[in-house]
Amino acid sequence: MYISKKRWKTVKITALLENTAARADMQTEHGLSLYVETAKKKILFDMGQTSFFAENAEMLGIDLADVDLAVLSHGHYDHGGGLAVFLEKNDHAPVFIHKDAFLPYYNGTQKYIGLDTALASHPRIVWTEDAYRIDENLRLFSHIPKKIHLDFGSGGLTEKAGDAFIPDDFRHEQYLFIEENGKRVLLSGCSHKGILDIAVQTAPDALIGGFHFSKLPLDEKLIEAAHILNGLPTDFYTCHCTGETPFDFMKQYMDRLQYLSCGMTITI
Repeated sequence: MYISKKRWKTVKITALLENTAARADMQTEHGLSLYVETAKKKILFDMGQTSFFAENAEMLGIDLADVDLAVLSHGHYDHGGGLAVFLEKNDHAPVFIHKDAFLPYYNGTQKYIGLDTALASHPRIVWTEDAYRIDENLRLFSHIPKKIHLDFGSGGLTEKAGDAFIPDDFRHEQYLFIEENGKRVLLSGCSHKGILDIAVQTAPDALIGGFHFSKLPLDEKLIEAAHILNGLPTDFYTCHCTGETPFDFMKQYMDRLQYLSCGMTITI
């Protein structure tokens, strides 16, 4: 169906939860939750670890009961720990989750970092795979071919398979692509599959999300990554697992890199 551009509006994104805060009255934790408003939809992208995202939403005057749909970027606790809270506060929105998101994910072999498996049977979950079209303006995808040979590894994150722990291949990670107002906006939770491949292969006008660089050394490899990203026609709004120190370092080499803290709103 054709939608006249005259009816389209900008995309507005508010950080409900992030590791840092732009306001003193915001709760923070290691996690991410974004509230997205398009011309037709109110979207919740990720829910942090706890109820903090919901408490911050209330402080910001955002009613989670009005959310039309929710997306879980991947099956880790710092993005989906607040799923039960959202399901309690909103009685109708479908939650789009990759079919492998409830598998047992660990940090190494000791710490479980997966989701509450009791929620896997909730009737409002919509299971996705490699690609899912929500509507004419919104789509989800998870398949990112590995093309750029600048591998930062899995960061020690694993999946438990039987009695063995194997490196997480992040097949459960998905990305939300929004086409609105003539703009192409991409939301990524942690970019575990590689921010370079994700950004280069999609080349959006704006990309919002973590780069998963927080534990990396500030060296030539990170400089090379910054140069690759800076060569794209993309405005980057990063947060969470990018890390503040890597952000400051990369900012020296990137013209369109900004940090998105809890309580901040951007309009694209």
